[in-house]
Amino acid sequence: MANNPISMIKIRQILRLYTQGYSKLKIAEQTGIARNTLKKYIKEFDKAGLRFEEINKLSDKDLEDLFVKQEEPPVNIKLQTLFNRFPAVEKALKQKGNTRYLLWEQYRKEHPDGYGVSQFKHYYAGWKAQVNPVMRMEHKAGDKLYVDFAGDKLAYVDPDTGELIPVEVFVAILGASQFTYVEAVMTQQKEDFIAACENALHFYQGVPAAIVPDNLKSAVTKSSKYEPTLNETFADFAEHYGTTILPTRSYRPRDKALVENAVRIMYCRIYVKVRRRQYHSLAALNAAIQEALKEHNEAMLRGRNYSRSQQFEEIEKSALMPLPTLRYELKKQCFATVAKNGHVGLGPDKHYYSVPYRYIGKKVKLLYSRHSVEVYYNYERIALHSRVKSPHQYTTDKEHLASTHRFVSEWTPQRFTSWADSIHEDVKLYILKVLDRKQHPEQAYKACMGILGFGKKVGNERLIKACQRALGYGAYNYKTIQNILERELDLNDAPDETDHLQMPLHDNIRGEGYYQ
Repeated sequence: MANNPISMIKIRQILRLYTQGYSKLKIAEQTGIARNTLKKYIKEFDKAGLRFEEINKLSDKDLEDLFVKQEEPPVNIKLQTLFNRFPAVEKALKQKGNTRYLLWEQYRKEHPDGYGVSQFKHYYAGWKAQVNPVMRMEHKAGDKLYVDFAGDKLAYVDPDTGELIPVEVFVAILGASQFTYVEAVMTQQKEDFIAACENALHFYQGVPAAIVPDNLKSAVTKSSKYEPTLNETFADFAEHYGTTILPTRSYRPRDKALVENAVRIMYCRIYVKVRRRQYHSLAALNAAIQEALKEHNEAMLRGRNYSRSQQFEEIEKSALMPLPTLRYELKKQCFATVAKNGHVGLGPDKHYYSVPYRYIGKKVKLLYSRHSVEVYYNYERIALHSRVKSPHQYTTDKEHLASTHRFVSEWTPQRFTSWADSIHEDVKLYILKVLDRKQHPEQAYKACMGILGFGKKVGNERLIKACQRALGYGAYNYKTIQNILERELDLNDAPDETDHLQMPLHDNIRGEGYYQ
């Protein structure tokens, strides 16, 4: 397992199916993981003595520690080399004149210490049976939901421009009952695809053990015969609903025959009907689709005395898992490096969130939804915040800060303006000007701390006069106040020529209300 670890989501899927009573053979078929491999994970699960609910509550980091970081027996390089050769052997055997014996001779020329001809034929036969099994698709109630997009699009008319807007058509079908769901969506992109899948689950009022998509870009990041790489958001969606994603295998028509047949039927029973009318919104088009879909599901199946709807109600509805209380909240992701101040920025909002100070300088992943922001380092979630969309501001958990920084974290504009106001309104006005002109908050806070600290050193009366004099200069910084006090200009009632200078006007002064 250590040499080629599988994803944490895949481990959760294996254990979920195992605790639901599925056989190892069935789990291997559904997950695409070899039985010898999944046996190791199941063994570790049994050894741990935990229930699945307890395992499922563990973080990905804890799961990695429990299952992945274990020693595996060394890989048989000699055998692996032979197996890597078999795809080319299979292709060569389709050419006239080639035999397994001749191909073995070529193999031995390149690998003199390789396997003998009998072993060569034995291992090839085993490999052939493994990669090309003959399977008869038998659908179990509540087991699989097949999803895909139709090849032909529908359309509605923009009421303002009269433009014809083409839309994609999403199709879902339950394996056992063939109960079908259809919805028009704007695109095949991830957001629309996941929303359509979710609407399908709510249409069925339950969740199947697995969702089987074609190798759509919105579902699968990287195709593979054995273990495709799922789109991370789609995998998160599946985890939310407690189901498994089983992408169809490329060039394996039996894997997707059911949904492709459903699409062909849709062309006859739904497309023909909805195209008879014109629609001026996506909602109106979908309302017409639902009418035609209801007729389709209630029509008798060919050669049978029951419909898809009846079959669904009788055998499949009760076999589905219950829906979670809350609908899925779509998450997006981005990557960023933790700044020296212990915060990481969420680009779309230009807002900054704290992480534990030990991650300063590390590259982290941010998963964010409408309401929350999660920060991950490797598999471990290191911070969780409520999402705040105020730009150029900071959300800070004091526990994330080093002890030397916690005092600084308590500095806020409100703290300094209130302190200044308790001295004099002119001191407050001066502090507001300082806050307004410093680009970085911490820089402004240090200046305010120094200015207001003069009240204890020289008295509030002198500080008030120094601020009044500096306001006349139009100079807003610590050094100006320091210079006035050191030169005792605040004690001189005689007007200085600089007092006649007016404060420069700026359109970008935020004003007192900005910091309230």
